[in-house]
Amino acid sequence: MAKPQVNDLLKAGVHFGHLTRKWNPNMAPYIYMERNGIHIINLYKTAAKIEETNEALKKIAASGRKILFVATKKQAKDIVAEKAKGINMPYITERWPGGMLTNFVTIRKAVKKMGSIDRMKKDGTFETLSKKERLQVDRLRAKLEKNLGSITDMTRLPGAIFIVDTTREHIAVREAQKLKIPIFAMVDTNSDPRDVDFVIPSNDDASKSIEKILSLVTESVAEGLSERKKEKDGVSDDDAAEMEAAALQEVADTAVPVVTAEENNEDAPEAATEGEESAE
Repeated sequence: MAKPQVNDLLKAGVHFGHLTRKWNPNMAPYIYMERNGIHIINLYKTAAKIEETNEALKKIAASGRKILFVATKKQAKDIVAEKAKGINMPYITERWPGGMLTNFVTIRKAVKKMGSIDRMKKDGTFETLSKKERLQVDRLRAKLEKNLGSITDMTRLPGAIFIVDTTREHIAVREAQKLKIPIFAMVDTNSDPRDVDFVIPSNDDASKSIEKILSLVTESVAEGLSERKKEKDGVSDDDAAEMEAAALQEVADTAVPVVTAEENNEDAPEAATEGEESAE
């Protein structure tokens, strides 16, 4: 796992915070200084927090749990969608659906509705509908795809949630807190870091900054997924070898001993002698 370099973060503009009058006092430990009315984030602390975050995300990915990425702001949505797709993780880049986590059963029903519409189109049922009904179904399918298409494969609650701009995505933060889902987030100087389990103090408005942080984060997730795949392959090979050895041992233990004709002849006189002694 590559360590974040302070110079790279500096070039990406990760250190630029918000105007000093808009700051959240709880971000004070992560602020280095003030310049021209703007807070400057301490990038050494940012680098340390990225390492901590990456280690935790790597473990979650290696355990097989999904990580939900959330970013609905214009400058972040395309970047998040691209990075999340690259590691096959679910993401929300349109409006956050209320109850996405706390009412997950209903959300799953909406996702299944998409599947039923697709089946209608395949089996010909769709063609039996009137023109008006087909138009309504197509509109519903397009709306569901736009809002929920990225979470089609998320069959259970995520193991963690990664957020860009917790102030904007405050509903997602509250739902994750209610369900005790670990929250990872890019937190700017105008946000409250106390709402987040793993804070990455950084500029969450500039696309370069967002792309830099997301690249580092998704790289660690990809490593966790790779480790999981290797572990599964290794375990399956070991299991096969152990099963083969156990089967051979079982055959050896249950094998019936073969008695030769010579052994039978050797035992016969002894049996006769014992019979004569008992007769006497």
